[in-house]
Amino acid sequence: MRHQKATKKLGRNTSHRRALLRNLVTSLMIEERIETTPAKAKAMRPHVEKMITLGKRGDVAARRLARAFLLTRESVDQLFDKIAPRMGDRNGGYLRILHKGFRQGDNAPTVFIELLGSEKVIEAKRAKRAEVRAKRKEEIRKQMEQEQQAAAAEGGMPEAGAQGENEG
Repeated sequence: MRHQKATKKLGRNTSHRRALLRNLVTSLMIEERIETTPAKAKAMRPHVEKMITLGKRGDVAARRLARAFLLTRESVDQLFDKIAPRMGDRNGGYLRILHKGFRQGDNAPTVFIELLGSEKVIEAKRAKRAEVRAKRKEEIRKQMEQEQQAAAAEGGMPEAGAQGENEG
């Protein structure tokens, strides 16, 4: 029986579980929103809360402690420069867990775990991705038009409208 055993084991040994949680927390600090399972999200919550508390302290010792847990320098900089100041005088409760649905491969429940106040950052990323997608789509359309014009000028390939008549 596991009476009064606080750690969620997640079906992993100690080193694997520690590596998993460090990776999840590091990814959350960089991306500000990640998709995972509810058990992993609930297990990583205390670690994220601790990192944000260190970020709010802001001294060199706190930065070194955060660097010892987080895997990349980029995530530490993001924590201390952007995330911690945004949390201001909030005392805990820095995360939001949103239920998403079920994963296609194994039908496992999935959730989004995100930092509070990250809506603007996520929306900006989404807008930037949409802009890049639209630009790429426009480039492909222009390239296809040029290829059709070159083919029509050579007389090798018929136009798109006459293509259906030749096949049969």
